Amino acid sequence: MPELRGKINKNITKGLESGQLSNSDLVQIIECAGDLLNLQTRSSYAKSQGISYNGAKKFRQNVNLFGATFVIDND
Repeated sequence: MPELRGKINKNITKGLESGQLSNSDLVQIIECAGDLLNLQTRSSYAKSQGISYNGAKKFRQNVNLFGATFVIDND
């Protein structure tokens, strides 16, 4: 699987450098990945699930992206 990840990263980089992909395209790719991961901020996730912020922090998969913390819930 790491081979596929490398190919995807390489092709996105090539696409941006060659002008085949725009910033808008890259945003759409990020949004698609976020949808697949079901990313939500901790506070939004806690509210939508009816749990405390600390419950989301301690008992869910958390990831830091772009200086913000998100919960991954794609099970």
